[in-house]
This record gives sequence, structure tokens and C-alpha cells, in this order.
Amino acid sequence: MLRKAVNRMTDVKGKWAFITGASRGIGYLTALFMASKGCNLILHARKKEILERLSKKVEIFGVRTYLIEAELSDPDAVEAMLAEIDDTGLQVDFVLNNAGIQVAHSTEWFETPSEDYDLSFRVNTIAPIMICYHFMPKMIKHGFGRIVNTSSGISKEPQQGPYSASKAALDKATKDLATIVEGTEVMINLADPGWCRTDMGGSNAPNSPESVIPGICAGVFLDDRKSGRWLSAQDYCGLTIEEAVEKAMRLT
Repeated sequence: MLRKAVNRMTDVKGKWAFITGASRGIGYLTALFMASKGCNLILHARKKEILERLSKKVEIFGVRTYLIEAELSDPDAVEAMLAEIDDTGLQVDFVLNNAGIQVAHSTEWFETPSEDYDLSFRVNTIAPIMICYHFMPKMIKHGFGRIVNTSSGISKEPQQGPYSASKAALDKATKDLATIVEGTEVMINLADPGWCRTDMGGSNAPNSPESVIPGICAGVFLDDRKSGRWLSAQDYCGLTIEEAVEKAMRLT
């Protein structure tokens, strides 16, 4: 019989979460939510000065922050960012790979330039997987950790081929990595925010950015040693994190 999720939820208070793409949109809201639960934050953006407003805002929750910048399309910059995090000596317990890029939306899909695929894969697939490869061994050694990679439900839309293909590749890599840690206290899962009215999603999207909370973070709080799941954040809109965790564990 499934025990109540409230008794099996990960305690994030006082731990450290690394959130990419935290300066705006879903990453920004994710950071606020995690801080509200007492989690310290390593916040990433292209330029760390744009994170200062968020760092000040989460002070009300009594958490600590560390700001870091990197251009995720540059593997060397990603490596430098990871080395800088290591140099802090902080134990990263949670990784939320939120940052992503949608290069173009074109109805002339047969004319999609290869550069669009190259950039999409570097930001949406290679960078988050580099981050996973860096932190997963540390989590395994430590005996605890959670990684949530941001997926996408886009399908059968060739006008968004570079974006959807790069996200599909991330899904596959995540599910493959999940087999390494299945049944342990290190968990890696996927979360799809849905189509939201962010800078990337545009004004015609049906969902508000706020609708992703708490679902986009549910993978952090799950505590059932299951990995490789694909969680739709919109399925948990309006729930408390306790209710979201209970629902997620009941359905997966």
C-alpha cells in the first residue's frame, strides 16, 4: 500500500539546488518556489548581474544564494561554470536543468538551416547532459540527489524541428541515465512545463507561467527511488506540493 506522500517527501530545507535559466520565466518561478521551501540556490543566467533582483527577493526566505554565469551554447563555458561551482565547496543536492532555447519557428521546414539544429542541441541537449554527467557521480558517491531535466510535449510540428528534436534527445539521454540509479536515493526525471506565456512560449500560449508550480519541481520532492519518469507540470496545477507528490507517486 502506498504511504502518504507527506511522509515520503524529500526535505529540501538547508540543501542546495542548482537552477539553470533562473533569470526569468519558469526558471525564475522555480527558484522562488524552491527558496520558499527553505532551499539554498545556485542561480545561473547568461549574465549574473540580471540575477541580483532574484537573489534579493529570496532573502525573505532566509536562504543563501550563489550567482553564476555561462553561455550554455559554449561547452567550454559550461565546463568553466561547473568548475566554479566545485570551487565553492557546496554540496549540490538538486539540479533543475531549466534553461533552453527555441531558435526559430518556420513553416518552410525544408529550408531549416543546419545551424538551427546545432545551436538547439548545444543548449537543449549537450549542456544539460554535461551538467548531469558532472553532478550524478557526485550524487552517487554522496548517496543522495535529484535531477529534473526540462522536457517538451511538442510533437508532429516540423516547423519546430530543431527544438523538438533536441528535447527528444534530452528525453532519451535522461531515461538512459535513469537506469544507472533506479532504485537508489539518486533520482533523475523529466518535467514538461507545457506551452506557457513566457518569452520563449509567446503571448498566444494557453498557460500562464505560474501554472507550472508546483509540478515543474515535483521531481525534486519525490522520494520513492524511481527514475526516468516524464511528469507534465500542468497535471499538478493548483495543487500543493504535498498533493502533487502524492499524485505523482500514485500515477507512476
